[in-house]
Amino acid sequence: MKIVLKNLTKKFPNRNKKAGDDVVAVDNFCFEFPDGKLIGLLGPSGCGKSTTLNLISGLETPTSGQIFFGGDDVTELPPEKRGVGLVFQSYALYPHLTVLQNIIFPLQNLKGKDKLTKEQMLEKAREIAELVQIDGLLDRKPGELSGGQQQRVAIARALVKMPKVLLLDEPLSNLDARLRLQTREEIKRIQTETGITTVFVTHDQEEAMSISDLIVVMKDGVVQQIDEPQKVYDNPVNLFVANFLGTPPINTFSGKIVSGKLLVGEDILLDGLDISDREVFVGVRPEGFVPNQKGVLHCSLNGIEVMGRDVSVVASHPASLKPTFRAIVSSEDMPAAGVGGIAFDLKRSKIHIFDKQTQERIG
Repeated sequence: MKIVLKNLTKKFPNRNKKAGDDVVAVDNFCFEFPDGKLIGLLGPSGCGKSTTLNLISGLETPTSGQIFFGGDDVTELPPEKRGVGLVFQSYALYPHLTVLQNIIFPLQNLKGKDKLTKEQMLEKAREIAELVQIDGLLDRKPGELSGGQQQRVAIARALVKMPKVLLLDEPLSNLDARLRLQTREEIKRIQTETGITTVFVTHDQEEAMSISDLIVVMKDGVVQQIDEPQKVYDNPVNLFVANFLGTPPINTFSGKIVSGKLLVGEDILLDGLDISDREVFVGVRPEGFVPNQKGVLHCSLNGIEVMGRDVSVVASHPASLKPTFRAIVSSEDMPAAGVGGIAFDLKRSKIHIFDKQTQERIG
């Protein structure tokens, strides 16, 4: 089921009455979520991603714009008639019911032609429990389960009605690091097996990039960029997107274009650019540095952190926007650094140039 958002806008009254204007949580969102794909809504807290999810589900009413499921306008439909499955950060399981009873619960509210017999409900519940790999836990109660197991029960409960759309609002936030990794892999597997169009809200860029077919990066209610995760990482449209994606984050320097040369401080990083003279920000991904004693970027060496396969070089440069920056290099490529100093060549594909005024990527 594809989801189409047309000029979707949501405004909330400003609690600060002196400010006057409404708060725009989602601003003119236009996008078609492809059928059968997993789309990640990504951005910092307060960017409008959860509000967008609530608008799709029907929990919030848009100020303007339309929402379509397939060819049907569902903008005015209540949540229970949209055919959506919802999973929240809080598992919201009924503590007095067993896992099986929690999964069956949504089926008990079906009416009319959709109503099922007890045997049909049990069969569906067991099928979904097997899909999310909790079929051995059906007689337990939520208090007897781990956080990851409880999250699987919540997903099973959302899936048991075979919704047209599955909506996940930061479902992994309450899990520890190892469980987050395991559960996000399970979410991708389940989505692939069911083929249900899924919208996954998170502020964790690594989480979104690892399982999403497409990611939507948002800031202050406005969509910044939509594309496949690797394409967004490799070709950020602006400095915000570049900074938001990547661990460690992109390293940013103050620079300028002079006669086709890209300068960072006294260092000439690139030459022959077809860009007019201007002040710029220069972003270099951590994996874009190649240690070379005769390299183009001359830095002070602050420390080296051995991480096994890779080495994290902590360095500083007068033009860096932060006191230090990190370069991730192979342990095999790491030469003995000079006392107090190190130089790098840079991989061209890992250098991004942004206009200093607009912060849009250029070149």
